[in-house]
Amino acid sequence: MNSNADGRKARKCVLEEQGHRVVVSSSGADALDQCSREKFDLVVTDDKLHRIDGLDLLARLRIQSPDVPVILISEFVDALGLNEENTGADAVIQKSANEVTHLIRAVGRLLRRKPAKKPARSEGQSMKAKGKSV
Repeated sequence: MNSNADGRKARKCVLEEQGHRVVVSSSGADALDQCSREKFDLVVTDDKLHRIDGLDLLARLRIQSPDVPVILISEFVDALGLNEENTGADAVIQKSANEVTHLIRAVGRLLRRKPAKKPARSEGQSMKAKGKSV
């Protein structure tokens, strides 16, 4: 088993212990395909993936499923200057001894985040939707 597979397995175990259902993909292309077939509450991706890298996956997910929060994990956060603004991720986590703590916190924060508000209805629509007459 390579280190990416070990990392996926460890993150899966940690998140399942927190009560989350976890689906693991072995490549960026596989992850994109799974996301096109099933709705996920959150995506966690490494920046180094087979065939489609994590940043490319993230960009494609923003088009395909713009409301799904994405956590990007990288060994090279500092070296590459990766952050939420320049990657489009909702959270960027450095692989380190503190990675698990940061991952649990980021997952909890992003899953508690309220979805974007829908545009307000006009008064007439609001009353009609409630079945009341004016």
